[in-house]
Amino acid sequence: MMAHDASFFRPLSGSEVPRFAGRSTFMRLPQIEDPAEVDIALIGLPWDSGSTNRVGQRHGPREIRNNSTMMRLVHQASRIAPYDLCRIADLGDAPVNPIDILDTLEQTGEFYRKVHRAGAVPLTAGGDHLGTLPILRGIARDEPMALVQFDSHSDTNDTYFGDNPYTHGTPFRRAIEEGILDPKRVIQVGIRGSLYDSSDLDWALAQGIRIIEIEEYFDLGPKKVNAEIARVVGKTPTYVTFDVDALDPAYAPGTGTPEVGGFTTREAQQMIRGLRGLNLVGADVMEVSPPFDTSGLTALTGATLMFELLCVLADAIASRR
Repeated sequence: MMAHDASFFRPLSGSEVPRFAGRSTFMRLPQIEDPAEVDIALIGLPWDSGSTNRVGQRHGPREIRNNSTMMRLVHQASRIAPYDLCRIADLGDAPVNPIDILDTLEQTGEFYRKVHRAGAVPLTAGGDHLGTLPILRGIARDEPMALVQFDSHSDTNDTYFGDNPYTHGTPFRRAIEEGILDPKRVIQVGIRGSLYDSSDLDWALAQGIRIIEIEEYFDLGPKKVNAEIARVVGKTPTYVTFDVDALDPAYAPGTGTPEVGGFTTREAQQMIRGLRGLNLVGADVMEVSPPFDTSGLTALTGATLMFELLCVLADAIASRR
């Protein structure tokens, strides 16, 4: 573990100010305006206009912020101390327009382009899964990126309700079509649930996406899944997206499209920790819908997964220096 740099931002300590007091920010960090001041920018994306059924994900970032007061300074298992490795702060929320999808895609994409140009790596709390598309557009590189997607749905459908190309079921098809993602470097873990048609996954498979459906996941287990992730993405700059409906709804009931039969929060933590060593360039936790979980469990799960991702991101950035 590196010695703490006094110039780095530090979370407000729960032993000095009660967790229920003070400003609500991600991990109790300062909120800043300039992404050039940080290595990792924690960002909220309060938007759910891409949802086709259950909504409420626009409230996810605020509740994840509230529940992130439970996160401390050092990862218990890996001993990664992210705030000793990187400059990290809450950058506030990306701009959204709740009644105009195209305007939000443009505004949000430009926001993330500014973050990327400033040299900061984004870690986002959403928000429905369409929100990952403008993030990917904003951090796009000269060469297509790799993607690790924990999800119960492939999100590579073409259109909904006629010819609408932009919903939470289409973002990764659009990102591949736009050349942002290399489909042969995309791996999806936990895919399950009933289909609209037996051909629903054909397009994704034809592009070369590696799909680990939930039955294969349980056959392999987290360690072998992580080995397969490493094989697929290699050294390519890699974005990680975690849809909380990848989890069994017993662990995350507050989400837009729950699917029974998923993996546990413990298994999710194992797999995120297993991403250590990859060339990570950003991440998000999506589809937390607090109105469907008055217990607050899903928001706490979202905050915990966000901290897990923060640790492996900080480690990846430090290793590139």
